[in-house]
Amino acid sequence: MISYNPLWNTLKAKGQSTYTLINKFGVPASKVHRLRHNLPITTTTLDDLCKILDCRVEDILEFEKDEKENG
Repeated sequence: MISYNPLWNTLKAKGQSTYTLINKFGVPASKVHRLRHNLPITTTTLDDLCKILDCRVEDILEFEKDEKENG
């Protein structure tokens, strides 16, 4: 499964927050909600986040093997 856990560390390292994503950069609150709950996002959103945070894709998401999928 895709996890957005690296995003929260990147935000902190860059001195940003979900508040600034929403209010300064215009990221819809619904997309922040999707990120918080590890729901799918588009590559356009991923591209936007990389531009906003001046970071790489792996600074936003990671793949975590889901043990349930091994069956």
